[in-house]
Amino acid sequence: MRLTDVAIRRAIGSTTKKRQRLADGAGLYLLIDPPRQPGWRLKYRFGGREKLISLGLYRDVPLRRAREKRDEARRLLADGVDPSAERQARRAAQTNTFRDVAEDWLAQQRRTLAQETLDIYTARLTHVLYPAFGSHGIADIKAPQLLAVLRQIEGRGRHETAHRVLSLFGRVARFAIATGRAERDVSGDLRGALAPVATNHFAALTEPRRIGDLLRAIDAFHGQPATMYALKLAPYVFVRPGELRGARWAEFDLNGREPEWRIPAERMKGARLHIVPLTRQVVTLLRDLSALTGDGALLFPSLRSADRSISDGTLNGALRRLGFSTDEMTTHGFRTLASTRLNEMGFAPDVIERQLAHQEANAVRDAYNRAQRLPERRKMMQAWADELDRMRAER
Repeated sequence: MRLTDVAIRRAIGSTTKKRQRLADGAGLYLLIDPPRQPGWRLKYRFGGREKLISLGLYRDVPLRRAREKRDEARRLLADGVDPSAERQARRAAQTNTFRDVAEDWLAQQRRTLAQETLDIYTARLTHVLYPAFGSHGIADIKAPQLLAVLRQIEGRGRHETAHRVLSLFGRVARFAIATGRAERDVSGDLRGALAPVATNHFAALTEPRRIGDLLRAIDAFHGQPATMYALKLAPYVFVRPGELRGARWAEFDLNGREPEWRIPAERMKGARLHIVPLTRQVVTLLRDLSALTGDGALLFPSLRSADRSISDGTLNGALRRLGFSTDEMTTHGFRTLASTRLNEMGFAPDVIERQLAHQEANAVRDAYNRAQRLPERRKMMQAWADELDRMRAER
């Protein structure tokens, strides 16, 4: 006999506490097993074996819907598909969305990448890739779909961003392959599909006379103190702009025999502790700055919030106000400026590269550089500070 809602409610309301199975036919039955909630079960045979799956609780799945679910399962059986296996595959697809995989990938990257890099990746995922593919199974995304998203970015004139988004998608896809959630990376199919991006090196002054002009202009700058001191320190320490802007007082030792700035691994591009020997000139600047911002955590806090540092746009904007165009000088250009001149001054390339925090491809050589070159770097940094003072003084 087929079940009715009346019969089901009567059985559920019965005072008996015995386990009951109310059959509806074709393998479907309602299991009443106090104190658990009554739930639907479907019994069937597949591959010569008897199997059982749940179709939900009665409170959530009324009789009519339970029959529909049974009929759907029977249709799968008629096509030679195991309903249990099909359900597992569907659940797996739901947990293997692009967003799920990307979030797992990001969590892994937090162990090695600097926070600034992670913020960039997170922004590109949040604003570009999640809206397009967040709920898609990562294995189901096709190359033409990805290309359509990239074409929209190109259409706004953001050619380099399109390439970077493509690269980011590829990183997530390869992580999906490594973790068994996809079989191929479709970003590889788009090689050559985007407009090429011309290499654009960071603008920097390298001629001593123009460097002197820049240093004198910085000395004459009278803007926000955080911006002013960041510009004054940038030539001496030549770290990456984000590493400079995010500097925290806790990272500095100004009182030891060999003052230094220890930038923690989580703030470095290569995720390695980086040491910047501090020269006499830098220590003097930092002592002056500490009277202005030393009560807070950051050396260069934003005017809007003491918990946020000034932006790269702030420093580049200051350079523009000083009369140096984007084709002449950028904040990142202080690294090129120092590298070029230090090589011309005859310092060992290994020492310069180590101080620039460039990673050596040879692991043994890199370990040697990190362990043995700090005394040479201290001498080089003081010589460089003295050279900056010399170029500033010459007209």
